[in-house]
This record gives sequence, structure tokens and C-alpha cells, in this order.
Amino acid sequence: MNRIFIVLLIFANLSSFAQPKVNVDKQLKLSAQQYKGMLKEFQDTKYFPQSVNKDGSYKKKTSEWWCTGFFSGSLWNLYDYTKDQELKSGAIKWTEALEKEQYNKGTHDLGFMLYCSYGNGYRLTKNEAYKPILLQGAESLSTRFDPKVGVIKSWENFKEFKYPVIIDNMMNLEFLFWASKVSGNNKYRDLSIVHADNTLKNHFRPDNSSYHVIAYDSVGNVLAKKTAQGAADNSAWARGQAWGLYGYTVMYRETKQKRYLDQAVKIANFYINHPNMPKDKVPYWDFNAPDIPNEERDASAAAISASALLELSKYVKKDLGKKYNSFAEDVLVSLSSPEYFAASGNNNFILKHSTGHKPAKSEIDTPIIYADYYYIEALLRYQALNKTKAK
Repeated sequence: MNRIFIVLLIFANLSSFAQPKVNVDKQLKLSAQQYKGMLKEFQDTKYFPQSVNKDGSYKKKTSEWWCTGFFSGSLWNLYDYTKDQELKSGAIKWTEALEKEQYNKGTHDLGFMLYCSYGNGYRLTKNEAYKPILLQGAESLSTRFDPKVGVIKSWENFKEFKYPVIIDNMMNLEFLFWASKVSGNNKYRDLSIVHADNTLKNHFRPDNSSYHVIAYDSVGNVLAKKTAQGAADNSAWARGQAWGLYGYTVMYRETKQKRYLDQAVKIANFYINHPNMPKDKVPYWDFNAPDIPNEERDASAAAISASALLELSKYVKKDLGKKYNSFAEDVLVSLSSPEYFAASGNNNFILKHSTGHKPAKSEIDTPIIYADYYYIEALLRYQALNKTKAK
């Protein structure tokens, strides 16, 4: 009897150990309630939720702002999980409010704006009316690629530089790969590969951290390596590292080229092993910010990197995959705790403690719409991976 009891006890402990540490169902249901509350606050699609002002009011943006696709994108992902028709109706309404942005050639952020909104909508509903809007958006984005320079231009200028490219731009390539597959036009795929290769060549330091902004001349020579939203030109702005990690993980998924997997692994290892990473794995807004540990955190960087690491864990060797999965799980445990997760209040945003642009004194230690989007995405990926492991 003693032996049987011991065996049963060991089995129970192993079963308990294997259980997910995050209650995805609970977190997504609470998130859905928050976003249903936000839908009640936002009736007029002229303005999209972005963040919270210092006086506690909503910070709102018009449709051409780079973050406007995240609200409907989160609604789509929450609908995907809950099948709540109120969320679906809201997702449709706020997606279609972005229709005119398909012609917007003045921004590199159409992946965020259109693929997070119309892309998720098309994935879930197969609404054929969404397809030409997405394809026109991809064509508009492609006009910002100059083959003489070899990268997609980000802003119109940065200080005295006329062709700045930011690491965030890696996030829009997934949209272009989709467009090539759907349209049969390899132009979008090909320019994405050229952009990713030149970014790999020029954006990264020997320690595998990235600059935020690379300034090019008209024929692709690098004029300067700078930052806009980080602490200094040579610092590791946390969200920038997360954008790069996510972007090169996508590049490997879409091409299966080893150089992209290698780069994603290098970024991941820099990120998760950084000596200034806090114990709860929610990074300071910049890994080299001058007043650590008395610096603000960035929950958005944590959510983006967790989502990326969960995908990356599928592409690497088993032991490394376990490491990435475990790190991402710990991040989600932190983000799902009352310290970062708002089950109510918080102007109906889900996460607290993100930092947008501290040098400009903008969106510091506050909810931000894209933090919610990548948190929801990470939860869904975490659940899918755990279901796969259980089979």
C-alpha cells in the first residue's frame, strides 16, 4: 500500500506540475468584459481608443494614427475565443471605420492598421469584401520601398535625415507576405526579404540588441544610427527589441530561411538574459535607462515578446523551446496578476503600466491599446501550445 500511495503521490505531483500556470479562460473572459465596456464608451468611429490622458480621460486618435487597427483586432481575437456576437459586431464596425486607410501611402504602419483589423476579420469570417481592401493596403505600403535604398521608408524624416527606417517596420512584413500569397504577386514577398536582410545587416549591434532608427541616404548607405523612443542612441529600447524578435520570428515562419531563425534566437537570448530584466520579466522601458530600478516598466514590450517567444519556441530545438515557453509563461503570469491586469476600471483597457515614448513625455506608465492586443494574442498562442502538448 505504501508503494502504491507513493506512486500515486508522484503522479499527482507531476500532473500538477504540467498544468498551465495561467487561466486563459478567466483572463480572456475578463478581457472581453473590459472591451465590451470600451465599446459602450466609443460610439462614434471618428476617434479610436489609444491610451489614457493624465486627467483620466481617454486619449483618442483618428484613423490615420498607427495604432488604430489594434482596437478592432483585439475585438476580433476576443470574439474568436468567446463567440460573443456583441464583440463581433464591434469588430466589424471598428474594422470598417479604417477602410479609407487602404490608400494611405504616407505611413509604413499599414500592417498594424489594416492587417490587425481587416486581416483578423478576413481570417475569421472570410468576408470577401475585406480582401481587396487588404490588397490595396499592401500595394500602398509597397510604394514606400525604394529599391535603390533597399528598405521600406518609415517616417518622412527624422531630424535632418530624409530616409529613416525604424525597427518597428519589421512588424509590417507579415501583411506583405499574406498579400503575396493571396494575390500571387511575389513583389510584396521579395521586397520584404530585401528589407529584412538590410535591417539584419544594419540595425543590430554586436550584442544583438537593435538601434531604433537607421538613417539611409538615397542609395542605401547608412548615415546614422539613432533612437527616438529609447533612452539614448546606444541603449536597448525594450519595445524595439520586442519588435525585432517578433519580426524575425515571422520572417522564419514565412521563408524557412535559417538566417532569420538565427537572428530571432540571438534577439531572444539578449532579451531574456539581460541583467537588467526584472524578476517578474516585465522589462523597464529601456534596458539601459539611467535610473533603474526606479524606471517605468513597459507591459507592451512584455506582451509582444511573450507572443513572439511562444511562436519561436516551436521552431527551435526542444530544450531551447522549453526555455522560451517557460519565460513567456512567466511573463503571462505577471501580466495576468493584479499588478498589471485590470479586471475592471483602467478606462476599460486590459493592461496597466506600459510606456510609449518617455523622451517625449508621452504615454508613460499607462494603458496603451497595443499592449492589450499582444497580450490577448499571447494568451491565445499559449492556450494553443498547451492543447498541442496535451495531445
